[in-house]
Amino acid sequence: MFSLATWIGIKDTHTHTSMLDRHEDAFQSPCWRNGHITPRSELKWHKCIELCLALFVGTNGETYFNTAALVSCVQNFPKSRGPVVGILKGFAGLSSAILTQIYLMINFPNESSLIFMVAVEPTIVIIALMFIVRPVGGHKQVKPSDNSSFFFTYSVCLILAIYLLAVLVIEDLVDVSQAIITLFAVILILLILLPVIIPIQLVFFSGPRPPAEESLLSEAQKQELSKSEQDVNGIILSEVEDEKPPEVDSLPASERQKRIAHLQAKLFQAAAEGAVRRRKGPRRGEDFTLMQALRKADFWLIFFSLVLASGSGLTVIDNLGQICESLGYNVTTIYVSYISVWNFLGRVGGGYFSELVIRKYAYPRPVTMAVGQVIMAIGLFYANMGWPGEIYVLTVLIGLGYGAHWAIVPASASELFGLKSFGALYNFLTLANPVGSLIFSGVIASGIYDYFAELQAGLSHQNSEAMLAIPLRDDDVTCLGTICYSITFGILSGLCLVATGLSLIVVYRTKKVYANLYGNSRG
Repeated sequence: MFSLATWIGIKDTHTHTSMLDRHEDAFQSPCWRNGHITPRSELKWHKCIELCLALFVGTNGETYFNTAALVSCVQNFPKSRGPVVGILKGFAGLSSAILTQIYLMINFPNESSLIFMVAVEPTIVIIALMFIVRPVGGHKQVKPSDNSSFFFTYSVCLILAIYLLAVLVIEDLVDVSQAIITLFAVILILLILLPVIIPIQLVFFSGPRPPAEESLLSEAQKQELSKSEQDVNGIILSEVEDEKPPEVDSLPASERQKRIAHLQAKLFQAAAEGAVRRRKGPRRGEDFTLMQALRKADFWLIFFSLVLASGSGLTVIDNLGQICESLGYNVTTIYVSYISVWNFLGRVGGGYFSELVIRKYAYPRPVTMAVGQVIMAIGLFYANMGWPGEIYVLTVLIGLGYGAHWAIVPASASELFGLKSFGALYNFLTLANPVGSLIFSGVIASGIYDYFAELQAGLSHQNSEAMLAIPLRDDDVTCLGTICYSITFGILSGLCLVATGLSLIVVYRTKKVYANLYGNSRG
């Protein structure tokens, strides 16, 4: 529905110009200026309203699809949350470049067909998979081949990123024929379909599954037993964290396990006698509702850290074309493609390395988010100083750091606040993107850019001999030089360091939680 709404809102807005021209008309000469609607023969005000409604429905519809896919896969692979989230979010970030190559292969006669393709193709995929992609009790289906399957998927992702980057560079630098474009797109589709080998191999070529254990209890008895076990385990795990003496953590592993087991036995006996009362509300690592999570400091620390770092990265991505122009680069699309590919690698790599940290060291996953924020701060500081090759360093480091956030944060939220309301928690955290972009891009970056653009325009008029010439319009005022964004980069670099501090606070506060969750999986 959201794709079709977008297509209906944009199709035939202007039948005599290209789609790019229509978008440029819509934004350079907007339907409303200074709070007043400006009627134009080319773009009626009601068409502008249609476009706004279509974009509103479209962006919200995409959120529904992302949530359904992400929640289902995290529930199916709870032991591999980092890799799953990284791969899903990585392909989501790379989808626009993939669809662009498919569109170039088909070579539609007009640009409105692109909108129709974007509307129809995702809808067909969603309908085809809606009965297949669902939670199926993944915690009971952990296989020894899972590691090799994820390694194969990671390899495909790396090959796909390198291939797509090479294709984008070739298409930007060389005038390729339609036959070559078709060949590029066919190879791209084959690379995307390669991971299908994994389920085919598991279904048709793997050994028989071990038989499920049968229970002699009735269904009602099993439900009652499961409920009582969950309650008792919740009491024991919650109280052990409070009752465990601090010196226990410094003991050898064998002695520590004995002390904790002894404490659990005492608490279990006390719980059976009714002497232990559970605290109000869940503890970190248990299932939270959104309202319960909003009362936790850890949730807000993650949210504000995400606002600062993700908002900084999105500010660079949104203004990258203008940044390139201010630095004197004529071809800006290639750098937009660069940062998209590095964003993809950041998401996939963030999921992989965060999983490695918690599995090998049982250390809190947000520590990898702090590392990503330091990487972003370094890239922004490099651009702020105006050192050689700043645009390349900026695109690489911002792409990696920004992308890593969207693999690490959803997995961290599911571990600290549970999977029961994961969809609501995840979508609340995604509000950090528009909030950060609104403040940092819409206020800070644009304000500084406009100031120096007007300053340069004023100096240009003063040095010009044609003092009586017609003044430039606001749309024609541009800023050139490193000064246009250097101050913005410095501010954003400082904000990323503040975000790093917030992430490290979360790491300190959740060390015991992650030790309880993953301490036994260290190898």
